[in-house]
Amino acid sequence: MNRKGRLRGWGGVGGMALACAAAASLLVPLSRHEAGADAARTGGPGVGRGVQAKADTCTDPEASLPASDAGGPSIEKIKKAGKLVAGVDQNSFRWGYRNPANGKLEGFDIELVRAIAKDILGDPDAVVYRAIPTSRRIPALQNDQVDVVVRTMTINCKRIGQVAFSSAYFQAGQQVLAPKESAITGYNATLKGRKVCVAAGSTAFDALEKESYGAVYKDLTVPSQLDCLVRLQLGQADAVVTDSALAASQAAQDPAVQLKGDPFTKEYYGVATKLENTDLVRRINHVLVDYRSGGDNSPWMKAYRDWLAADLPGITGPPEPKYRS
Repeated sequence: MNRKGRLRGWGGVGGMALACAAAASLLVPLSRHEAGADAARTGGPGVGRGVQAKADTCTDPEASLPASDAGGPSIEKIKKAGKLVAGVDQNSFRWGYRNPANGKLEGFDIELVRAIAKDILGDPDAVVYRAIPTSRRIPALQNDQVDVVVRTMTINCKRIGQVAFSSAYFQAGQQVLAPKESAITGYNATLKGRKVCVAAGSTAFDALEKESYGAVYKDLTVPSQLDCLVRLQLGQADAVVTDSALAASQAAQDPAVQLKGDPFTKEYYGVATKLENTDLVRRINHVLVDYRSGGDNSPWMKAYRDWLAADLPGITGPPEPKYRS
């Protein structure tokens, strides 16, 4: 089958090429609402500042700081700026993507950004959105390029020494995506000798580093996970390893690909902040308490029904928060 003929979803080849070009940029301001100097592009790798927990002693990385609606230095900085600067994705269908029909950023993660902005600033639209590829999420926080990252970011022991996380707002896992006709059956020996695309700085890359099953992947590492779908569609990769939630959204864009096998990890997404910004972490956890509340009528469930239920059916609610003393 000529996979070039399979390109569909939003925008076909032209739309995908545009999306990949945007994802390749290190840091791109997506929306400037009187952002001033805050909207300037910056780059360069970040340097970790401080240690939240050592990976060799980490047993419960999802345990975050208790929720609080109190202020603090990082919250006051956001209020003074009048905008929340959020690092997001603009290419992950249903999570954070620019809708080609109206040009607006939409998705499950975007709804959460809006809820945080409304709580801190009283206005859900008081946001400067910045598109960041997977590999730039942590440096963007460390270099003060964004206040928060809300971008399907997994909480784990490696990362909690580099950035601070809110309590978990979504549960996912790593999974394999491949063409329907492929003999690949999941994260197993059927990957041997196959070209597998993966995003740099992702937990999927870490998983392949531990056990690749003979897959060829290091030369197929890309800045953003959507680039992997394009490579798969063009026949440049045989499979993709990514979060199950993102894999489902990619399968929704192209009915010629499907999830293969079950998720082989259990992971939780959190809102990330700079390591020192504990007041902001507590405030985001306060937002999440309200966001989860109300059962089937909660803002979380509404966002789930609006954006994810069609591709990820059967989820009955958000993960329970964990806190540390």
